[in-house]
Amino acid sequence: MNVTRRPLFASVTLKVGLYHARPTSDACGDVERQNSSAIVLPLSGVFAKHEAPGRHVIGTPSHVVFFAADAPYRISFPGAIGDRALILRPNDPPELEQLAFLRRSETSPSHGLLPANAMVLRNLLWSRLQNVEGNQFENETLALELLGMSLSAIDMSSLSERPTTLAHRQRAVERVKEAVGVAPTHKWSIAELAKIAGISPFHLCHIFRRMTGASIYNYILQERLAQTLDAVLEEGEDLTRIALETGFASHSHFTERFRRFFGCTPTALRRMRATRPTAEIRNIMTARHRRID
Repeated sequence: MNVTRRPLFASVTLKVGLYHARPTSDACGDVERQNSSAIVLPLSGVFAKHEAPGRHVIGTPSHVVFFAADAPYRISFPGAIGDRALILRPNDPPELEQLAFLRRSETSPSHGLLPANAMVLRNLLWSRLQNVEGNQFENETLALELLGMSLSAIDMSSLSERPTTLAHRQRAVERVKEAVGVAPTHKWSIAELAKIAGISPFHLCHIFRRMTGASIYNYILQERLAQTLDAVLEEGEDLTRIALETGFASHSHFTERFRRFFGCTPTALRRMRATRPTAEIRNIMTARHRRID
């Protein structure tokens, strides 16, 4: 497997780096540990973090995944697609240390579903850092704001569930997320996903919304929209081609779904990226989670 790790930004409060994996198979890797706690924000692709036998979580551009310091894990890449991700490492992270403490329990949270404004901020920060834009203070502020959004997205409400019940539901949901992450443009059906999850369609719809905060329909749309952000922010990319390649029926269908979720059209976001400072774009993006159905 070819892995690239590149530092992008460093200050007294945190470090931001890029991780890019190009696997040759979907086999699970060796046991690894992180020296310090980290927040992982995938930009593209899909990976699985195996935290214990029979227990794993999926990372895609819709998610944030937490890695606790010194906690063992293994990584696999479903479909051998690989992934590209931003890594946030705070230097003095009390919230992350709290999460690391909670990770000692098998029912503790380690990932979450990102809201629309966090996805946009993630990709804007990535674009700025790779193009060496902005000053140190502004980029640090953006990175810290993204860290706060990421922590808020990690849902701790499920800790009240019985461990056995929670583990069973978690496995079912993660199987679905893995399948969608590998093939987000596939024309999925509830019956097909329920078979993958190993539970009934009704039960899947119920627990999926409860555990992710989104319906399966919305989740698949969100996955497709998240995959488009990099291309939308590139000036030369054709929006119709982006729409069709990511599973939307037409340019207009893509534009309408994008507007509902992110609060502006792809063309408007591209125009703002070229003409307005990132801080202003951040203020324009609403903080509430948008419905896209």
